[in-house]
This record gives sequence, C-alpha cells and structure tokens, in this order.
Amino acid sequence: MQRYSPVMAESQVFCSQCGAANAGSGAFCQKCGARIEAASVSAALPTPMAPATAVPPAAVPVHYMPGIPNPYGGFWIRLLASLIDSVLIGLVTAPLFVIISLPTLIRIIHEAQRNREPQPELIGALVSSVLGFAVLALAGQWLYEALLTSSTWQGTVGKKLLSLKVTDEDGNRISFARATGRFFAKFISRFILNIGFIMVAFTQRKQGLHDIIAGTLVKKY
Repeated sequence: MQRYSPVMAESQVFCSQCGAANAGSGAFCQKCGARIEAASVSAALPTPMAPATAVPPAAVPVHYMPGIPNPYGGFWIRLLASLIDSVLIGLVTAPLFVIISLPTLIRIIHEAQRNREPQPELIGALVSSVLGFAVLALAGQWLYEALLTSSTWQGTVGKKLLSLKVTDEDGNRISFARATGRFFAKFISRFILNIGFIMVAFTQRKQGLHDIIAGTLVKKY
C-alpha cells in the first residue's frame, strides 16, 4: 500500500479559477495568476480514516462437556437426598397420624372385639381423620420443601447434606412461588409412572420434568 506523502499532497493543489495544477507552496496560479485559496489546499489533502472499532466476541453459554466435571446433581444422588427427606418427614408425620387417627381406631377395635359392627359414625370419623392427616401432611411437605428451597440453603435438608442446591437456569436463588410450582409439578412426574424423575438420568443438565416445568436446575457446590 502506498503511504501518504506531504510532497504528493502539495503537487495536487489546483487553481479554483482555471483548474491548473500548482505547487502547494505557491500563493498564485502559475497559469492565470489568480490567488490560490486555502480551501483548495485543504481539499487536496486525503481525509483520515476513522480507526476500526473492535467488536467484542459474543458471550457463549457454558454447558457440560465430556472431560469436564459435571456441575449438576445426577439421578442417584438426588434419589438419596429424597430418601433422607422422606425419613425426616416420616419422623414427624407418623406420630401426627397416630394422634389424629388412633382414638377413633381404638373405638372401632373395641366394637369389633364385642362382635359388633362398627357404627357408620365411627367409620366416617376414621375416614375424616385420615383425610385430615393427608391434607396436613401435604401442607407440611409443601412448606418444608418450598421454604427451604427458596431460603439461603437453596434446598431441603437432604440436598444440604449432599451439597446440592436448587437454582434457576441462570444459577440464581429461586423465589418461594417458583419453589411452590416446582413442588406441585412433581405430582405430574409421579402420575406418569415416575418417568418425570427418571428423566434426570438422561437429560443434559440432569433436569426432571418438574425442573423443566419450573425452569430450575439442581447443582453441586
């Protein structure tokens, strides 16, 4: 590429009256004698080009790649965390079931020992107590999971013990509303023969169906 030279720039000064070429150092046209305007000198100079602006490369999301440790909680470790939570919940709900249902159940047993048919009122009371227990147990499980998952722990006791946490797809802590949606989405995973949970073993980011619905991830830390 030819470089810009001051000498070449002066030789390209033209008279504004007759158009004759003149040396850049001259004040008058050598052909017609007209005064050479300063504008003609500046017009002959090349216009400097603006420096090119570097375009930063677009951010590329980082995903799990073969050979790199998997940052997501897999099927078996999440199953173990769920079993730990089930034991803890059972330690609370089992005594609650006994407290709610045992008095009515004892009365039915006494009636049976006397060779009497249990009264319909007793059967209705037992069914009501079982349904009441089921409602309380469901509410307890919901609050247990939703409150802990949306807290600074970002997971239940089982996940905390196994160094797992629940995040959104950007790695942030999730809200109570999203944790609630994730909890109830698990019922969909159960209703389809637990296929929603088995999906954890096969999806790229170890997401179950409930994770996909709620837009969450389970990560190691």
